[in-house]
Amino acid sequence: MKAIANAIEDAANKQLKEKPWHVEGIEHQEWILLDFVDVVVHVFLQPLRAFYQLEELWSDGILVEHND
Repeated sequence: MKAIANAIEDAANKQLKEKPWHVEGIEHQEWILLDFVDVVVHVFLQPLRAFYQLEELWSDGILVEHND
C-alpha cells in the first residue's frame, strides 16, 4: 500500500511537478488518501473497496483501475 502511494506521489511530482496537499492513512495502510486538490486518489485494500463502494458515491467521476 505504501509503495503504491509513494509511486503515485513520485509520478505526480516528476511528471506534473505536483505534491499532495494532504495525505491520510499511511500509518494503517488499509486505505490511503492522496489529496492533490483537483484530484483525489484512493488506494485501498479490496475488502474495504467492496465495503465502501466509492464508485457509487462518485458516479460522475472517472474510474481508473490498476491491477499490477
